[in-house]
Amino acid sequence: MTWVNTLVDTIRAEDPLTALADIAALRTDLERETVVQVRRARHQGCSWEVIAAALGVSRQAVHKKYAGRGGLLGRRRT
Repeated sequence: MTWVNTLVDTIRAEDPLTALADIAALRTDLERETVVQVRRARHQGCSWEVIAAALGVSRQAVHKKYAGRGGLLGRRRT
């Protein structure tokens, strides 16, 4: 993940308060994109277990966090 290293190096070169604000904005953007990708995975028929493995968390954690968002509960390939 070379781009992550580049991003971290860029943020570390900034003033700490500016860097913290950038990190907070990035965290918000990443969470928004995670929701989109979880939705896409569910619409493609991926189980909560598979999605959880990709995110490195438990099935219960991913289900609790994302199942209530935008009709993601119960989406399965038939």
